[in-house]
Amino acid sequence: MPSPVRLEKHSKPHSRIVLFLGSYAAVTPGTDFGDNATVRLDLENEVQPDAFLRILETAGGQSGVGVDDFLEGPPELIVEVAASSAAYDLHEKLRVYRRNGVQEYLVLLAYEQETRWFHLLEGEYVLMSPDENGVIQSQVFPGLHFHANSFWADDLVGLLGVLQAGIASPEHQAFVASLLTRQQA
Repeated sequence: MPSPVRLEKHSKPHSRIVLFLGSYAAVTPGTDFGDNATVRLDLENEVQPDAFLRILETAGGQSGVGVDDFLEGPPELIVEVAASSAAYDLHEKLRVYRRNGVQEYLVLLAYEQETRWFHLLEGEYVLMSPDENGVIQSQVFPGLHFHANSFWADDLVGLLGVLQAGIASPEHQAFVASLLTRQQA
């Protein structure tokens, strides 16, 4: 029997982040996303994050699909919805993801309704801060703009509106062009 999953503290935030990542991947060729897939980071660390977003190997990404259909290597962004697992997600998993080169790590603290988005900088995770409008902008995925207040308020229109604005940015257009160029090389 799998562990019970609470609707408000895990299932809903989980489904919302998958919708968010899928919306970005749908208009960003050369990227892919997943939900609860096993990821082999190295010979000693096999994890099953709540969600991830990655750059395809053919577009310069650092992960690929193995012959047995498991993801091998670190996806660029891993997301964990942390309810009862908050301490584990913020300490043990954070260290594993950092050591294995996961470029960004987003932890959604369900009970606290807090967002912690980390970016790997010189081998250490740095907590990213929202801009003056409350938007966190991915450093790895240009145009991936996340409005935490909309997310926690279950305001999908607001969350996806901020994402759409990011997708419409010149930075996202340049990123897509670079991914397409890498795939054609």
